[in-house]
Amino acid sequence: MHSALSVAAALLMVAVTGVTAGGSASAAPRHAGAAGPSGRGSRAVGWPVASRPAPAGNSASADSPYPVVYSVAAAAPEVLADPTGAPAGANNWSCKPSSAHPRPVVLVHGILATMAENWATLSPLLADNGYCVFAFTYGLDPGEDVVGGLQMMQQSSYQLAAFVDRVVAATGASKVDLVGHSEGTVMPQYYLKFLGGAAMVSRFVAIAPLYQGTTLSGLVMLINALERAFPALTQPIQSAVATFCGACQELLQGSGFLHLLYADGVTAVPGVTYTTIMTRYDELVTPYTSGQLNAPNATNHVVQDQCPVDFSEHVTLAVDPVAAQDVLNALDPAQAQPVPCTLVLPLVGAPWYP
Repeated sequence: MHSALSVAAALLMVAVTGVTAGGSASAAPRHAGAAGPSGRGSRAVGWPVASRPAPAGNSASADSPYPVVYSVAAAAPEVLADPTGAPAGANNWSCKPSSAHPRPVVLVHGILATMAENWATLSPLLADNGYCVFAFTYGLDPGEDVVGGLQMMQQSSYQLAAFVDRVVAATGASKVDLVGHSEGTVMPQYYLKFLGGAAMVSRFVAIAPLYQGTTLSGLVMLINALERAFPALTQPIQSAVATFCGACQELLQGSGFLHLLYADGVTAVPGVTYTTIMTRYDELVTPYTSGQLNAPNATNHVVQDQCPVDFSEHVTLAVDPVAAQDVLNALDPAQAQPVPCTLVLPLVGAPWYP
């Protein structure tokens, strides 16, 4: 089974590489349109955390809002100009949370992405809505700076722990809220369960989550059959995948990492309020219901239940105006606004919105 997962992980790398252009940003404020180790041990701290100047002042409220766009193409020029930098609105280290939004928001990108790619929409949107926003790129292999999320998730979770500690120290907040996409919905679970993160996190908003891993549309079962026919091929592929993407095979259904993570039967960590945002057209998370949490501290959304003309898949969900409003509502339910409904195209987004 393990070698089959490795083969499927190789295909996962190919699939994600083909579509990871995924950041995009812009809208009016408030509306998206208008065996577990004990202790935290030593942590890697060499993540990129480039700063982006705030439009005005040191508070989370900006007089001059950042532009927010909702399509991959519209976000591409800024991402390509600085693929390792912070997205607009993020990493103003003098930002102090307001009484309306007392917790900073930490953005956790997906596999094979960076903070710039993943958060070109949500980072400026959150900053425009008065949040102190912070982002980082984790899981970089040595010598790599534009493809993140490659290292094994246990290792990346220590980077998340150190980054949250830095955010709390800089802002004076007692807790943060997390917003993750793809791998950024699974890796933080290790932080929450084993590294003391549950005491540091109030809300966790998960976009395109895969808590139970992915079957890659049944490829894991197919590869199981192929490896029985050609067993000599599985070990070389397993080694190659582990060398270049330790996290890839961990995200597959039945992986050792997921068994360790949920050996206690707990998927939604007590004390943390979860919101999951899924799409029925997720081509990488199969079944898409892998992101559903059945727990009293979890709320599940499927974007098509809110907007039938939303055809977002895995990547586009990060620039989706429906998902963006779900994020705003999850972070501040007392000020929740109606979710917009507009045509969203797979791998494109909603370039005509708002």
